[in-house]
Amino acid sequence: MKNRVMSGVVLILFLAAIVLFNVRFPPALNLAIALISVLAVYELVQALGIAKQYALVVPSVLFAVGVFIAPVGLATETLYYVYTVVMFIMLIRYNDTISFHHLIVLYSMTLMIPTMLSTILSLREFDERHGMFYVIITIFSAWISDTGAFAAGSLWGQHKLCPKISPKKTVEGVVGGLILNVMAMLVFGYIFQVFFYGYQVNVSYLSLLLIGVGGSVMSVLGDLSFSLIKRSCHIKDFGELIPGHGGILDRFDSVIFVSPFVYLLVQVFPVVLR
Repeated sequence: MKNRVMSGVVLILFLAAIVLFNVRFPPALNLAIALISVLAVYELVQALGIAKQYALVVPSVLFAVGVFIAPVGLATETLYYVYTVVMFIMLIRYNDTISFHHLIVLYSMTLMIPTMLSTILSLREFDERHGMFYVIITIFSAWISDTGAFAAGSLWGQHKLCPKISPKKTVEGVVGGLILNVMAMLVFGYIFQVFFYGYQVNVSYLSLLLIGVGGSVMSVLGDLSFSLIKRSCHIKDFGELIPGHGGILDRFDSVIFVSPFVYLLVQVFPVVLR
């Protein structure tokens, strides 16, 4: 528990540093998300036991970086196409040593992780003035839901949610995470509106409520999805980079699902009103 708390504090400080650097060095967020994506892909490679199959590893890592470098548009579309072609060329060339199962797991996850995490950058660009507020509530929506579910499940958990996929996850934990997440989103909105801007901006508490509820649902979906991936690939943990939490994927699996949800939601229900 001590390691889990300390690691959580470090992650929060890391996020705070990125927020502070955003004004003077906006690429800090890009670099951080790119690093997380690369580490996540490499963790998957290690967990699958294919770290020495460079024909698969190198294109996947380059793609994970390239998503955050290539300008949006034709360059991005070309990157996706080239990565797909290269991976299947490698499968044909090294079909005697490369498993199709490993290729398809790595290929699909390498497409998914950077693409979904890149919506964090899109959230920052969504609102030129308050973009980092969207980033903060998105990441914290995932983490707070996870924390609330862990705490409530530890204290009151009795009814298993999906015992064959994630034996420790309980219905009580999910409910606790949802309640805590909704409360936190509303509090964040109040602090942002009152303490940071003195009522000079208007905040949609309906949007924050929807982020709290939907973020919790997506957080659980992300957690269960990656647990299923681990189980199907016979992986216990993706890594031990973050003490008490596991690897990067163990910590960011919920963020991967929550971020696109929030991005799509705020297109219709923006949090900061004009």
